[in-house]
Amino acid sequence: MSKASISGWAHSKFGKLDAIDSETLLAEVAREAISHAGLEPEEIDSIHIGHFNGGFLYQDFPSSLVFNAIPELRFKPAVRLENACATGSAAIHSGLDAIGAGRSRHALVIGYEKMTELSTPEVGKVLLKCSYAREEADVSGGFAGIFGNIIAHHYFERYGDNRDALAAIAAKNHKNGVSNPYAHLRKDLGFDFCRQESAKNPLVAGQLKRSDCSMVSDGAAAIVISRSDQVPNQQNKVDFMATSQVNDYLPLGKRDPIEFMGARLAWQKALADTGMRLSDLSFVETHDCFTIAELIEYEAMGLAKPGEGARVILDGISHKDGRLPVNPSGGLKSKGHPIGATGVSMHVMAAMQLSGQAGQMQLNRADTAGVFNMGGAAVANYVSILRKN
Repeated sequence: MSKASISGWAHSKFGKLDAIDSETLLAEVAREAISHAGLEPEEIDSIHIGHFNGGFLYQDFPSSLVFNAIPELRFKPAVRLENACATGSAAIHSGLDAIGAGRSRHALVIGYEKMTELSTPEVGKVLLKCSYAREEADVSGGFAGIFGNIIAHHYFERYGDNRDALAAIAAKNHKNGVSNPYAHLRKDLGFDFCRQESAKNPLVAGQLKRSDCSMVSDGAAAIVISRSDQVPNQQNKVDFMATSQVNDYLPLGKRDPIEFMGARLAWQKALADTGMRLSDLSFVETHDCFTIAELIEYEAMGLAKPGEGARVILDGISHKDGRLPVNPSGGLKSKGHPIGATGVSMHVMAAMQLSGQAGQMQLNRADTAGVFNMGGAAVANYVSILRKN
């Protein structure tokens, strides 16, 4: 089995990108990632595309789209991966498999999505396809209703009102996102705005307000994964120490909806495979599609016992200057959440930190990172442990 490293990356601006079509977006990050890795297109051995779509765009079957703009990639094996909001990590795992099996020396992984061509209610209906349609398709509030009317409702019912913690998570991530040039919303909203229901911050589903929900975004991100002994530019070299994937039941009715057991097992497996503890990590990029998700993920990764996740944010542990910074990039809350791009984006953000190329986002200590990307309501759970060269 060949060891794998990230050798180059690229990231578009996330947001409402009316001036660029998805095919152009795809090509731009592909070219930039290959160049950043110090490679020529013909040196890429395989292409792995993460693209959820599900009705956002008419054009499906995107695996060969990048050939139109980069003809040197023609005749290379290319595949499209999809696993709900963890689609980007599914594509990364496909690239890692190609490296590990010896089929590729350099694998190009691209995640992208164009969501804003639909209205917000239409987007909510598309995202509901990430839930169990037979039982959950009629949940009010679209996909936000899964997290607001079911998950947050059960959490508050069992552990009490946690609106202060949710507001603090939103405020933290928006403050962090000010320093992220790729973020959809670079604005420090502050705790008070995130805490109070208002005309600009109305309730969306249950106790979740607009500031508790990730934004509808367009965007793309790409990484080149190389055999560790084939990385051209050592300054970019970020090693995969471990990866894990754990899938759980799709129906929330078959499990405790606030336990996130699949996420917990994915973290335990990845850390065990490296012989590390959570305290050995410098920072974490985690899947804050909704603030309640980040709160429960604190518990799943082992930062707090069940029901005690609020202490992690309220005591400053997950702040940028805390014991374990969580989402120094601003997370999905500030950066945006173009479904297929998200998992790749999270790995780009981690690689930038670990290689000292994060600009104003740069942490004082960035040696080892954990990345958690989640598809559906803790259904498809991916963890990567990354370390700088």
